[in-house]
Amino acid sequence: MVEAGPPLQNGSASRNGTFSLKNILSEDHDLEAIEHHPKLNGEASSGWDEEAIVRPLAEGYCIECEDQPAEVFCENCADAYCDVCYSAQHRKGSRTTHKTKALDITQKAVEKVKEQVEAEGDEHQMDVVEDDDADEELEQITSAIPAQPSGAQPAIGSTVGEWFVDRSRFIPLRLTLGERKFLRLLEAALSVSEYTDKIDTLSSGQSKAKRIVAQIKELCAIMSGLLLSADYKAGQELFQDRDFQANEEFYQRVFELGRRHKIMNPDKMRTTYGKLIYLLQDSQAPEIKDLLGFSCVKPINTVYAVLKENDALDMLRDDLINAATQEIYSEGRSRREIQRDIKSKERAIETLSTRYQRRGVSQETLRQCLYSIGDNHAFLRVNRDPCERMIDYLQEYFHPTQAKDPKNSLAIRSGKGGARLSHDHSKQYAYVIQSLTLWKEILHDMFHLWSLAEEDLLSDSISYRLRDTGQGLNRVQPSPKTSRLMHTILHKAQKSVGSWVGSSVIHMGDHNVPNALLFIDKYTQIYRILLPICNTLSQIPNLMEKPALRSYIEDDFGSAENLMKEILSDFFRHGFDGSGADNFYDAGSCIDGRLTSAWNWCSTLEKKRFFPVFLLSGFIGFDGDW
Repeated sequence: MVEAGPPLQNGSASRNGTFSLKNILSEDHDLEAIEHHPKLNGEASSGWDEEAIVRPLAEGYCIECEDQPAEVFCENCADAYCDVCYSAQHRKGSRTTHKTKALDITQKAVEKVKEQVEAEGDEHQMDVVEDDDADEELEQITSAIPAQPSGAQPAIGSTVGEWFVDRSRFIPLRLTLGERKFLRLLEAALSVSEYTDKIDTLSSGQSKAKRIVAQIKELCAIMSGLLLSADYKAGQELFQDRDFQANEEFYQRVFELGRRHKIMNPDKMRTTYGKLIYLLQDSQAPEIKDLLGFSCVKPINTVYAVLKENDALDMLRDDLINAATQEIYSEGRSRREIQRDIKSKERAIETLSTRYQRRGVSQETLRQCLYSIGDNHAFLRVNRDPCERMIDYLQEYFHPTQAKDPKNSLAIRSGKGGARLSHDHSKQYAYVIQSLTLWKEILHDMFHLWSLAEEDLLSDSISYRLRDTGQGLNRVQPSPKTSRLMHTILHKAQKSVGSWVGSSVIHMGDHNVPNALLFIDKYTQIYRILLPICNTLSQIPNLMEKPALRSYIEDDFGSAENLMKEILSDFFRHGFDGSGADNFYDAGSCIDGRLTSAWNWCSTLEKKRFFPVFLLSGFIGFDGDW
């Protein structure tokens, strides 16, 4: 911040080095004096951020993000970009006409990127509380090879190729019965722990490192005690040495079970997972590892890791795997058809588990892998499919360019009905469909995003800062790998819809979204918004079959179709109107602001005149069970 100084006298202040706001804005100043001022030329180092130091760009890198190999050369700009950055910079205005040529990305260039990423350490200070609310530019350390979102699932009976191999890299293995017993021990220990209350606070007493070690050991001791009470023999073996370091493998296994269970079931461990991930985040710091004497973190056990270790990856390339992992639907189908599909799926599972059984991997383990992939399909049906259904409703009931009926127009105006954006019908239609498309792509790759989010959170080279973000103290930490994949997903969504309305800013590592954990938590809530709406709309035909309810709907709304249009038009207008925050930068049209607006609409549902229809269709709440 530049402070205003005394008034200038005939330019003498600029010559004697006085640096003031009036000096900059006045016409009578000496440019040379300002250019060579000691605060600008680096002679005075105080008050300058170390991250502001300009480093030369390495050859072969993207000119924009500076950490990915260049893929496209723009002849008009005379700069080289990666594919994602080029599309972001050239999607509007006169830049859309720029000529480009593709660049060859050799393996040697990729290896150079890897070496630089590994060599550079990102050093951040812990326990720093920032009083100002201004966003700070955080140094980005990104993955060397850009991650590409997976495509659509192959149809049953078609050649699967590498689709399941790529997908299985991020699908956690389903927990066995024995592992679920340890999971209950972990949840019980976390539920009574006060870890975050004692660590994420400003304290002038014991050092934070010692507090962290004490809390981790206390949690491990609680788990050991619970194990002793549940299984005396196993507990005795654990207590034999009374040494935490000697039982490192046990604690790593139990913590990994909790992480794996949460990824597979985002609606579980809602109050305990945050404690777990913050505890593991602290345990990764080098000074904590030295004091603790062991590491609490091990890689997530995935389907790909199990099969690769036992040389059974060919099972994922077998064309039968589609039938063995298919999601069986019951809606609108006879019992006979459902039973036929169940038997077909069971036969496929038995055939694959028998065909690829070998030394080191049993049939039961292979079945577990197939069930885990099936769990992933079930996750997509519950979380991703409501986005597709809402897109279908939008395309069925609304015209892309003009409203068929003024009552069902999607146009919004800033200041009217709580809206913060001003869009006509066609622009709002495009804004809604691109937001739903982006959500669909994010949920399709949620397991991949979650895997990278844990890598960022549990990195031993990227530490966090404790900061007051306006919603209490939060751990602000950059998430380079998660951010990179998110930008790739955004790029894919932008290409699929053709044009983009609004901002494409992704908040991550700032006061809006402090870290990857909160980012992931935001997007796992999408189905809680869309699924109740979809279920209510699907129940309206059933309500019309009851004479009393039919009379109510026809008297108040005219018809079932008018009722559906009113619900949809209200959600598409005010669920995507930039509302939900006290300023434009925290909501508006940015990527995360769209979700904030949708949650804001949910909070006002009770005031809508169609709210009784939600209750009649079985609606409990946006946090209820359906």
